[in-house]
Amino acid sequence: MADLKVLCGANYYEQKFYLNPAYEVLPQSVKDELKVMCVLFVQEVSGIIILEFNDEGSLRIVVTSRDDDMYFDEIGSELKVRRMQKEHEELFRQLEEYYNAVSG
Repeated sequence: MADLKVLCGANYYEQKFYLNPAYEVLPQSVKDELKVMCVLFVQEVSGIIILEFNDEGSLRIVVTSRDDDMYFDEIGSELKVRRMQKEHEELFRQLEEYYNAVSG
């Protein structure tokens, strides 16, 4: 189920949010929360954030940046990821359950 691995992401450089079309069936409130979460993240620290599922079905938050991005806040991004994981723990758990149910 490689097409289900990436849930969503936001790119500061292109000013874009991406939601994998395979997840269009999620409730609108969940999609909205994911969008706000990702967009606010890149607005605060720059870079690119991707929410994806690993091989065990756990949701991972991957943050990268361009090598020439002098505004990227690496320490701030790590702190923000931890805060997101804590604040959205229930949502992430439910998304993991959904992913594991549909990916088999």
